[in-house]
Amino acid sequence: MTQELKSSLGRVFLTVTTDTENRWIDVNWQGYLTASNIQEGAHAYTTALAKAGFACVINDTREVRGPWDHSMDWVINEWAPNAAKAGLRYFAMITSPETLAEGSAAAFYDQLTAFKAQVFTSRQAAEAWLRSVMQN
Repeated sequence: MTQELKSSLGRVFLTVTTDTENRWIDVNWQGYLTASNIQEGAHAYTTALAKAGFACVINDTREVRGPWDHSMDWVINEWAPNAAKAGLRYFAMITSPETLAEGSAAAFYDQLTAFKAQVFTSRQAAEAWLRSVMQN
């Protein structure tokens, strides 16, 4: 099942797919993200995670333009503990080193304690990591 979230301008900013074969939620962020986009999107995929009963998210931010530091406190202090309560144990973030979003990803990873997270630059590496932690 796939869900698309759109901005007030009608542009897709997030695609959330429940991947039943791999048993994870696949998230793809796009464009410039506002604080409300981030909160709406994070709630959407956390709900999908809880509904599916999965423990893993693959979070692709390679199409994000610009930083999302404006939401870091909310993500770390509110969303992350709630996502852990919803069952999130492993979070694979894919980012591009050449974007400003990569700096936000690094800050996120450095501050996170609610669940295990790793930052990757390739989808293959992110998927391999999730598969390895799911086997343990």
